[in-house]
Amino acid sequence: MSAGRRQKVHVITMGCVKNTVDSEKLMAQLRRSNFDVVPTPEGADAAVINTCGFIDAAKEESIDMIIAQVKKKGRGSPGRVYAMGCLTERYRTEIAGEIPELDGIFGSNQIPEVVRALGGEYRADLLGERMLTTPSHFAYLKISEGCDNPCSFCAIPLMRGKHVSRPVEDILREAETLAAGGVKELIVIGQDTTAYGIDRYGERRIAWLLPMIADIPGIEWVRLMYAYPAHFPEGLLDVLAGHPRVCRYLDIPVQHAAESVLKSMRRGISRRSLLELLARIREAGVALRTTLIVGYPGESEADFSLLESFVRETRFARLGVFTYSREEGTSAYPLGDPVPQEEKERRKGVIMEIQKEISTGRNEALIGTKIRVLIDRAEADVYAGRTERDAPEIDNEVYVTSPRPLEPGSFSDVEIHDATEYDLYGRVQSWSGAPV
Repeated sequence: MSAGRRQKVHVITMGCVKNTVDSEKLMAQLRRSNFDVVPTPEGADAAVINTCGFIDAAKEESIDMIIAQVKKKGRGSPGRVYAMGCLTERYRTEIAGEIPELDGIFGSNQIPEVVRALGGEYRADLLGERMLTTPSHFAYLKISEGCDNPCSFCAIPLMRGKHVSRPVEDILREAETLAAGGVKELIVIGQDTTAYGIDRYGERRIAWLLPMIADIPGIEWVRLMYAYPAHFPEGLLDVLAGHPRVCRYLDIPVQHAAESVLKSMRRGISRRSLLELLARIREAGVALRTTLIVGYPGESEADFSLLESFVRETRFARLGVFTYSREEGTSAYPLGDPVPQEEKERRKGVIMEIQKEISTGRNEALIGTKIRVLIDRAEADVYAGRTERDAPEIDNEVYVTSPRPLEPGSFSDVEIHDATEYDLYGRVQSWSGAPV
């Protein structure tokens, strides 16, 4: 690199939004070291791949991306290739042996080492600084790292370690920085957000933390993701249902509903307790999003039939399904993988068809109502936005027409006039002006 030329670095993020936050913090560090963070690897001095190792499909995508960037390096651009994140945390030795062309391999909590390897200076005083890759009006806020739950199917503790809550002062400082930069919606994430505080303060303090985040000037919505059903914190429902800037929305992955499967999964909650918790959440008027796993070892036809009934009866507002992925090092690994992938896909399709019917009915019931919508983007002659019941990228959208321009990050009251299974269509009757 010629003297005086700024180094160009391209960062590629694989996997979940937790990796998104890590990449945004890495890019902020690089920018403060006077590096140019560039959108493509062509012409870059280095590429950094933040990998995912959650399930087989994600691992394959990360490996494919590493190989693709190494091949580009062989043609001269990018000049160097580094890998970091969950996959490399778990399979560092294997990757080093199979892809020796990599210039460096780092784990999931080694941002300082990555910065230094690139030739930059890691600055601890940049706590909370991010280079956002989301639209500027919403951001993810990670409140903890790692997980202490013993779920039999999950390899996250092997990659991310034990649960560690961030100090509340650090979280609030980061949230204030994001709000000062124009962020209106903060999406609270962690491996298990409902465990926040138990290691640092001796008790679960998520119900204490959320209002403090929501009371930061400029923040309009705070959304809670990745809640764990076992040991659900006292007082959390009151916050979700009662605070005007905390979304009446909860992402709570239940994974299954059959007693035998829940026990084998080591979820720490019985079917009866799970049903009672979900009923309480529904009664509080909080929209429920969940994820399920089908094809788990030992999931019988009777278990799956019970899961079908559970989905029909619970009527989740939002739902996603994963097919079971056998992961080395997990306690379920010795159980094998007896359900054929074709059967797993069939079961996934059955559940999603049930949810499609539920979602269609829920959306059609909103026709003729007026809903507050956060505008995310302009799209041709309409605007795309979300209600408080919808997280970005994974949930429903609202397509809006308006007699006057709408700015991303603004809120509008939208009258719904049509609906499909996963989208709403509406028009603005009154305009709220500049972003609030």
